[in-house]
Amino acid sequence: MQKAIVVYYITDKKNNLSDLNQLLQEGWKVVSQSAMSGTGGGGPVYSLVILEGN
Repeated sequence: MQKAIVVYYITDKKNNLSDLNQLLQEGWKVVSQSAMSGTGGGGPVYSLVILEGN
């Protein structure tokens, strides 16, 4: 089974990295990752992460 999650990082307090970390702790593995934005301009960063799990 695969799952897609859009990971975002706006500030230290506005992000969903804990959601990704939780899925990884549950045994999901990263299949691919693609940047959707965030070229170093200091704005929000978004990334599409495809996970695979049971």
